Amino acid sequence: MNRSPLGRRDLLRIGSLGAVGLSLPDLLRGAESAGVTTGKAKSCVLFFLDGGPAHQDTWDMKPDAPENIRGEFKPIASTILGVPVCEYLPMVSQQMHHLALIRAVHHQVVDHNASCYYMLTGRSPVSGGTLIRKESPDNFPCYGAVLARMRATPDLPDFVHIPEIMFNCGGEIPGELAGFLGPGFDPLVTGDPSAPEFRIPGLTFPEGSSAGRLSDRRSLLGVLDRSAGHLQDRQEFDRLDTHYQKAFSLLGTQRTRDAFDITQESAGTRERYGLPVGNDRKGARNYGGLPHLGQCLLLSRRLVEAGVRLVTVCTGRKYDQTWDGHREHFALMKKSILPYFDRAFSAFMEDMHQRGLLDETLVVVMGEFGRTPQVGQITSSAGASEEGRDHWPHCYTIMMAGAGVKAGMTFGASDRFAAYPASNPVTPEDVAATIYHALGVDPRMHILDPLNRPFQLALGEPILDVFA
Repeated sequence: MNRSPLGRRDLLRIGSLGAVGLSLPDLLRGAESAGVTTGKAKSCVLFFLDGGPAHQDTWDMKPDAPENIRGEFKPIASTILGVPVCEYLPMVSQQMHHLALIRAVHHQVVDHNASCYYMLTGRSPVSGGTLIRKESPDNFPCYGAVLARMRATPDLPDFVHIPEIMFNCGGEIPGELAGFLGPGFDPLVTGDPSAPEFRIPGLTFPEGSSAGRLSDRRSLLGVLDRSAGHLQDRQEFDRLDTHYQKAFSLLGTQRTRDAFDITQESAGTRERYGLPVGNDRKGARNYGGLPHLGQCLLLSRRLVEAGVRLVTVCTGRKYDQTWDGHREHFALMKKSILPYFDRAFSAFMEDMHQRGLLDETLVVVMGEFGRTPQVGQITSSAGASEEGRDHWPHCYTIMMAGAGVKAGMTFGASDRFAAYPASNPVTPEDVAATIYHALGVDPRMHILDPLNRPFQLALGEPILDVFA
């Protein structure tokens, strides 16, 4: 009886790692080093304040403005002379000297999804006259995907996202994935590290498996690899095999499993960052607070310490859009958001400094936009109540720290109502160029899409004044 020879797809399917429960081969790919400059950062933690924080109620307060502008929070002194912060950030106030505040970031997009894409890629969220509001294979890649493409990390994921991919208006918020670089450079998404029995998908052995069985599967894949030597498109097969090889390495190395094992931290450290109280997971804007946030930032510190290049941490969970204060803005900030943020972020900055990790780690803290200068002002279809603040992209603050960033400085300024730039305006394109510059990547270099069309990495200019 004649049998057709096994095709390449059959061999790959037989030799896949599904038998030991590994789900990473299509998520992790090698990278080539290119476009390197002299930036000091070996890694980056991008802390994304999803929903858009109100800078005038946190770290760019205007106590002398009219009441309907300044809001109801009072300022307290911070460790940067002349830079007060909100009274509900007492612990963060003691860590501000590690940070540089970039006061006058601005753009014109009031939509959450499109603005997130703008800030997470540095690329305009308008294509063919339409806003980019969902993930697409044609989207420009985010920072982590670009870094994963350029600098592979042996035995570690190149790009990690904590805790979940953000979702809004019926789709994943764009700017979180690899876009035209392909799914091989998408992040490893961890899930919530504060959840009971937290496990990383793909990095633990399934029931009944062991390191020995993993080694057996590796040997089998090697046999299949050699037997496929006559196949056409051998180069493509070899590339896939490299991705499987890295997936094997991630599963098999203790270094990786240790990095994700948050239970190795002392009880005191975990409590300092903040632990969930009870099982309240209803979301910050439903007065559920941010019970996951402390352990998310603790995990990000562990990953950086282990050598992961880029970690993105979102303030909220999948559907939270935590800082989106259309209604009950001040009550939610005071009771639900700021207490958790204050504890978690202050612990993270203190810990990063004490461990010397800030020397070579860039920390970026930003949202997609700010909130309206006037309480009750309406700028979007979602509207605002009398005590709410609506979307406001025309002026807001982001923060950076570490890796050569001048600690304790401010760059630029907002006007007296925190409404528009008063000096040194900065665009999302400039923010992107600054991040790449700090990471030692030339913002002017080009990357290719699947059609081999070149795209300059960043279209803005690095904010060189924020670097020492």
